[in-house]
Amino acid sequence: MNRFDYVRPHTISDAIKALATPASRVLAGGTNLVDLMKYDVDRPDCVVDINRLPLREISEMADGGLRIGALVSNSDLAWHATVQARYPLLASAILAGASPQLRNAATTGGNLLQRTRCYYFYDPSTACNKRDPGTGCSAIGGVNRIHAILGASADCIAVHPSDMCVALAAIGAVVEVEGPNGKRSIPFHDFHRLPGSEPQRDNTMREGELITGVVLPPADFGAHYTYLKIRDRLSYAFALVSVAVGLTLKADTIEDARVALGGVAHKPWRDDAAEAILKGQKPATPLFRQFADQVLAEAKGQGENDFKIELARRAIVRALHQAAAGTPQDQSNKSVQ
Repeated sequence: MNRFDYVRPHTISDAIKALATPASRVLAGGTNLVDLMKYDVDRPDCVVDINRLPLREISEMADGGLRIGALVSNSDLAWHATVQARYPLLASAILAGASPQLRNAATTGGNLLQRTRCYYFYDPSTACNKRDPGTGCSAIGGVNRIHAILGASADCIAVHPSDMCVALAAIGAVVEVEGPNGKRSIPFHDFHRLPGSEPQRDNTMREGELITGVVLPPADFGAHYTYLKIRDRLSYAFALVSVAVGLTLKADTIEDARVALGGVAHKPWRDDAAEAILKGQKPATPLFRQFADQVLAEAKGQGENDFKIELARRAIVRALHQAAAGTPQDQSNKSVQ
């Protein structure tokens, strides 16, 4: 671990000033940043500890939505009464991730900013365009069992590791940021980015900006939701494929459908055009298979991860059945229903 300056601001404006240089990093729960520093993957000149900032509130919005402060812990968010009642999809996704100890420390803002768990990204002795642009991607032609099947590029096939972000993508959240040029609100589908030729850029935040909160729009999924996570072991493992589904049903007909995938791309994956296939239709296996085929039409494996295409197809169909039946995946008993 390299030597670095440590700053602990008391105000958002002071934090933004401390983040003025590209070599500064935000420290909240530290569940990802500290690992990156220990492995010599990230070598910041300055660590800005934001834990004294007033960003721990969960508050009601006038339109019936919910605002979540960037420092709200994953545990506090998952077990919050309003989240459990009105956004159970989000609570379920959070409880599917990590361990209770990590959820106690990890924060809402930090979850959005966590880096890929690609083996090569974490190994400074290997080539990785995300860690060291221009050096190549060792995962292409290498060990790539956990890597992307959608939206990858010739420069990077890493995937985004978050469970919470997959639910936020399905819900249609908005990320609030503040920086040297003021405040911005970024729709969730625009927050994370595909690798393209700049895989070192995970998101669309600008230099010096700080996440201050996440806003959830009013949700009307009711009991028709699920978060299905397929992984190599039942606890403390990242998703090979995950599916977040929220359906609005009326008279046994799908009025609205929100479906997002995790573990398959550089960002949580949502296909608005494919969702249109479900709307106005009655839940049925052929319809769900048609939807899955549309979502995965351009999926491409890298050899070792070819199996993820069929795994994703089956997971999508299973998740849609769970949501339509109002029998969401139980995150305490993780056996797939």
